[in-house]
Amino acid sequence: MTQQLKTATFAGGCFWCMVEPFDERPGIHCIVSGYTGGHTENPTYREVITEKTGHREAVQITYDPAIFPYHRLLSVFWTQVDPTDDSGQFADRGHSYTTAIYYHDDEQKELAEASKKELEASGKFKAPIVTPIVPAQPFYEAEQKHQDYYKKNRFHYKLYKKGSGRAKFIKDNWKYNKDQEELKQRLTDIQYKVTQENATERPFQNEYHDHEEEGIYVDIVSKEPLFSSKDKYDAGCGWPSFTKPIENQQVEEETDQSHGMIRTEVRSSKADSHLGHVFEDGPKDQGGLRYCINSAALEFVPKDEMKDRGYGDFLYLFK
Repeated sequence: MTQQLKTATFAGGCFWCMVEPFDERPGIHCIVSGYTGGHTENPTYREVITEKTGHREAVQITYDPAIFPYHRLLSVFWTQVDPTDDSGQFADRGHSYTTAIYYHDDEQKELAEASKKELEASGKFKAPIVTPIVPAQPFYEAEQKHQDYYKKNRFHYKLYKKGSGRAKFIKDNWKYNKDQEELKQRLTDIQYKVTQENATERPFQNEYHDHEEEGIYVDIVSKEPLFSSKDKYDAGCGWPSFTKPIENQQVEEETDQSHGMIRTEVRSSKADSHLGHVFEDGPKDQGGLRYCINSAALEFVPKDEMKDRGYGDFLYLFK
C-alpha cells in the first residue's frame, strides 16, 4: 500500500532559492513557490513586496514521508537559511523575506520544535534562533514566472544566489569543517591523496571495483550518503561505476582540465572530497551517465547495518 503524500511549507527568504535544495530528490513530488501567512487573498508579487499584505515568500512541498521523511525536509531547510535573522534573509530585507516553518499537523509541529531546539543546543550560532514555528495558513501560488526559477534562469539565479550572500553563508556555516591533520591521522595514505589531493587510485586494484553487496556508499571523510548499490554496474573500467548519485544535491560537478584533458570532476557537496569523474558513456536506458568513482573516496555500509549506523532513512532504496 502506497503511503499518502503529505504537504510541508517553509519560508526561507526569496523563494527562488528555496526550490533547488529540495527539488528532484527521491520522494519529492512537487514544489510550488507562493505566498502565505498574510491577511489578503490571492496576493500578487508586487503587493507582497510592499510589505502591506503580511505574507512571506514560501515554498509548499508535496512529499512521500516513506521516502523523504519530514525530519529530512527540516534538515534541508535549516541548511539554506540564516535562522538568526528576523528582518529578512541576506540581501532581501523585510517581513516578506523572513523565515518560518508552517506545520500542517501535530507531528510536523513536534519535529520542527525538536529540530529547532537541537540547532539551538548545537551552539552553531551565537545569536538566538528566531525562526518561528507556526500553523499552516492559506497558501497562494505565485506567478508562473517565479515557478522553478532556478531552472528557467540558471545564469541569473546563480548570480543572484552568490550576490545576495546566501551562497557564501551556506558554505561558511554548513559545509563540513575539515581538519587536515585529523584527516591525515584517520584516513589511509591513498584515501587522503584521493579525497584531498585529487589523486586517482589504480584501476582493478581497489576495494570496490567488483563489489556486489547490497548497501550504500558514503563519503569516507564526512560519511554523507553518496551512491547506492542499486545504481552500481560493471563498466569494465576498473573503478566503481554508478549511473547516478542517491540524490543530485549530494555531489557537485566541476570542469577538470588537468592532464591535457577536459573532464567533469565529481566532488562531494558537504565535505568537498574529490570522488572521481562523470562521463556520458553510461547505460543509455538509465540516463547515459557513468560516475567513475575512486574506491578510496568511499566507505561501504551494508544494507543490514544501515539502520544501526544512522542510515535508516535510505532503506527505501531496497524495497
